[in-house]
This record gives sequence, structure tokens and C-alpha cells, in this order.
Amino acid sequence: MIKNSPLNPSTLSSLVEASSAINASLDIEPTLQAIARTAASVMGAEASSVLILDPKRDRLTFCAATGDHAQALIGQEFDANVGIAGKVLHSGKPLLVSDVSNESSFYKGIDEKVNFTTRGMVAAPLIKNGQVIGVVEVINKVGETGFGPDDLELIQLFANLAASGTTNAQAHERLKRENQGFRSGQEDRLHIVGQSQALRDALALCARVARTNATVLLLGETGTGKEVLSRHIHANCERTAKPFIAINCAALPETLLESELFGHEKGAFTGATSQKVGRFELADGGTLFLDEIGDISHSTQLRLLRVLQEREFVRVGGTKTVSCDVRVIAATNRDLQAAIKEKKFREDLYYRLNVFPIRTPPLRQRRADIPLLVDHFITSSAARLGVETPVITEEAVVLLVRYEWPGNIRELQNVIERAVLLADHGRIEPGQLPREVCGESADEAPAAGDNTLWGYEKAMIVRALKENGWNQTRAAKALGISRDNLRYRVKKCEIQRPESA
Repeated sequence: MIKNSPLNPSTLSSLVEASSAINASLDIEPTLQAIARTAASVMGAEASSVLILDPKRDRLTFCAATGDHAQALIGQEFDANVGIAGKVLHSGKPLLVSDVSNESSFYKGIDEKVNFTTRGMVAAPLIKNGQVIGVVEVINKVGETGFGPDDLELIQLFANLAASGTTNAQAHERLKRENQGFRSGQEDRLHIVGQSQALRDALALCARVARTNATVLLLGETGTGKEVLSRHIHANCERTAKPFIAINCAALPETLLESELFGHEKGAFTGATSQKVGRFELADGGTLFLDEIGDISHSTQLRLLRVLQEREFVRVGGTKTVSCDVRVIAATNRDLQAAIKEKKFREDLYYRLNVFPIRTPPLRQRRADIPLLVDHFITSSAARLGVETPVITEEAVVLLVRYEWPGNIRELQNVIERAVLLADHGRIEPGQLPREVCGESADEAPAAGDNTLWGYEKAMIVRALKENGWNQTRAAKALGISRDNLRYRVKKCEIQRPESA
């Protein structure tokens, strides 16, 4: 039992100075290093270390240390049930070991790894709100006397100060990362526009998977709104209060991509002047959206596979294992199965990602949504550009509905933004649209003299029916509407199948 003897003035002064040093910063690394440094100073020891518990993995990691072999020690980790530190962690009580050679629980593995000799030590748990969050160790008392009962009392007093400083720093670090994650995730407001059957089918799948933690793979052409759907899934799942972090994997070279995903340690490469927190850490508890996943290198694929399997990773240039709780949503416009056959994409990673695939429909299958999207983009573009909101003529809408949109929604948005800038007298007419949008082939044109939206609608339906052998189910799918909707329009437009067809 620790006796309640008064501290001498010198020791009390040292503790006050130690408390000031520990609380001088809210950043976790300087705080832990201050704990290790002041512990060795106050206790008059050769070395000291701070071990932090990772409760998800039940492992202790050396996060700070002093002494001749401190740098080799930082980042080393071991099972939380092992060694004197493990014993202190689980008992929640300080421990004095005058001679480690007589202590059966002493773990020699760390000494062997860093080429250090431990003779004696005192260790105490860092306890905050009844929870043990780590252990502080002070090793090899300077002088011949070794550690005594007074040191056992002192180490616990010191650990109490250190626990408070560590908890404050951890809370600050967590809030800083969450705020950074929220800033990154709130760049664009979620807005899904459309009522077509193809869109409703995709949204129904999103709603089903949002209730789970399953990994999602969004497949589809470029510009079909895969990131919007990923945000929709996040907004409707239990992680919605946590960050949504997005990264375009094709936009960065391999070395920078790994640094962005997993973070890096100071000095990991030229230009790494400080530690960087990666996207997986920023998204902890939330959702990470990996766009263009089919473009990552084999080495990055391997590292990503480990994260998906083990829910842990190591920063670039680091040794410390970092655990994470992240829901992954990936997206690609590539044929990953073809890439597997060509040895460009790992088959095991594909199966890890392809837990719940959702195909995003191209705009040409959502033609019923185009007028709604046009109105939305006209309003948003005018507001962003600071110009008067123009109206669009029926003839221009007809041309937009007819166009095939190889660039999908992204292309439509760009076309509308340009048209808003070119609008004459507050109107968008066919002349403000690109030449490829205005192009017209004979079989796509309405009947002679019928230049109304009704006429173009009839022409579109006839073309879809012809292209699909007058099969109404396939034609409806091509038009992005339901079969019942198509049957209603066929009747409304008085369309009849030719006897020769």
C-alpha cells in the first residue's frame, strides 16, 4: 500500500514544474514526450517511457521515451497482457521491481530489440474516469540505492498528473481530426435530382445498404454521380454524425496517394517535415469514399487490402500500427473483372470491395430527369456566377433531352453553366448550346412541322422501340422510365408498331 507521507519541497517543486510541462501543449506527441522527460527528471532515472493502450487491438505501444535508446523504442508494441506494463495495466496499481531478473513477468523482448539493459523499474497506470489508458515506466534509478517505497508513491502521483494531460491531449486530437474531417466532407451539399425509374432503383439499393456497415462498390460511367450516391449512403447510415472523407485515387501518384490514405511520419521522405494524418484516420468512425479505385498501383492495392482485412495500418515511414473503424465506399468506371484477367487488379481486393455493388445509371437511361436537372443547374450556376437566372426555351430543352451525354451529369452541368454565361436577354436558346448537342440525324428528328416537345418525345419513343425490337420492357429501360410509363406515353402519342416491324 502507498503511504501518505508529505513530499519534500524539492520533489513538490519538481512535480509542479512537471505539471506545467505536461499541460503546456494540447497536441498529443509533445504532451507524451513531456511526460516521459519529466518522469525521468523527477524520479532521477536513466530512462522512462509512456505506453498507450489501443483497446481495439488490446496492445500497448511505446508512444514516448527518453534515454540513450529512446528513438529505437518509440513505435514498438506488444500484447497488453505481457510484461510488467501489462501487469500494471490490468491491476490498475503501481509496481516497484528492484531487480527485473527476479521478476517472472518481466518481458525481455523489448530490451533485446533496442539493445538496452533494464535493472530495475517503477511503473504506474494512467487512469482517467476509472479507465486505464496507459502506463508510465521509469527505469534504472541513477546511483546505487535503487528505487524505494517513496518512489512508488511518487510515480503514482506523477501518473495522475500525466493521465489528465494525456486525456486532454487525446480529446483535443480527436476533435481536431473530426473537425478536419467535417471540413473536408462538407465541401458540397448533397442534392439528388430526378424521378426516373433507373435513379429510383439505385436509390433503393442505397437505402438498403445504408442500414448496414457493408463495403459498397459503385460502378458506372464517369460523371454519373457516384460520389453523390456515396454521400447519400453516409447521410442515411448510423455513421452520419461522423466524418465523410473523399479522395480521388487517380488524381495522385503512387507515393503521394499512400501518404494521403495512410499518413506519414516526419522524415519519411524528402519534404515530410512533420507528421501527417491520413484519410483513414480522419474518417475514423465515419465513411471513406475511394473514387477511381481501379487506377491504384499494386503496392497500394496490397496496403488497402490489409486495411480492409485487419482494420489497421502503418503510416508511411512509421512502425506504429494504427487501428481504424471506417466504412469504405469505393467507385470506378473501369471493368475490374477485365482488369483482374489482365493482372492489373488484385482478385482478393476485388472481392473485399465488391460486397454490395451498385450500378449508377448513365444519363441516357434517365432522360426523364434531364429537364429537372437542367432547371437545377441553371439556378445553381446563376447563383454561383452572380448573374441573373435565365429561362430556357422549349427547343433547347428538347435538344438536351435528345443528346446521348457521354460525359453524363458532369457534362450536362458544364453545358448548362456555359449556356448561363452565354444567355441573351435572359434566355437560353439552341444557339447557346454546343454544336454536338444541336446535331440531329434524320431518324431522330420529329415529324415535319412538329417542333414541339411533344413531337420530340414521340420521336424518342419510336427510336427506342425500334432499337429494342419493339420490346417495351427494354425500350423503357433504355429511356429510363417504367414500362407502365412507356405504355401510357405510347398511347398518348398514338404510336403504333408497323406491320413490317
